[in-house]
Amino acid sequence: MVATVSTAGSFREPAASLADDAPPGALTDRAEIWLIRHGETEWSKTGQHTGRTELDLTEHGVEQAEALRPMLANLAPSLVLCSPRRRSQRTAELAGVRVDEIDDDLAEWDYGDYEGLTTVQIRQHDRHWTIWEDRVPGGESAAQVSIRADRVIARAMDAVAQGPVVLFGHGHINRVIGARWLGLPARSGGMFALGTAAPCVLGAEHHRPVIVRWNITNPAAS
Repeated sequence: MVATVSTAGSFREPAASLADDAPPGALTDRAEIWLIRHGETEWSKTGQHTGRTELDLTEHGVEQAEALRPMLANLAPSLVLCSPRRRSQRTAELAGVRVDEIDDDLAEWDYGDYEGLTTVQIRQHDRHWTIWEDRVPGGESAAQVSIRADRVIARAMDAVAQGPVVLFGHGHINRVIGARWLGLPARSGGMFALGTAAPCVLGAEHHRPVIVRWNITNPAAS
């Protein structure tokens, strides 16, 4: 049975990258963290914000997830964490990766009242709205999502010395994790485009966190 991790905590302003603050030698240049967004759903295809809503993968999303299998076949990960959302768990299953634990911190941004809406629809009443800078009524702030991302990174840092870490998540939370890995504020994730089932690889160079590869084109891309 896959364990579930729920990690509630007090909010704080995000500081520097946890990787930067690690003890000397903790982050080697062999460090490898794979961020994998779930495959396509009907809402990701239409650009609707999908947080808590449970959606299945489309037929193309299934093809995307299956196309990840040869990319991940030889990883031998030390730890695999997955979002509690069904679309992420299904992606991991189709990719042939065994999930060690379900981690609530990998859930997608809580969009509150904007769940199911597109940015175009939201901007009909809030002209310049962006998830990265503005309030989400009934949902999470960027600072709150940043705290969750930092906890995920801390867990990955505990395991990455033993082998690659694989994280199955979502578009926005994965972009925040990428930003926080570099010590950037959560809003900087807005500069990192990320397609469905498009893997990213975080790593290190001279013991400093780097992005090795980002938004790798899925082999089943149409």
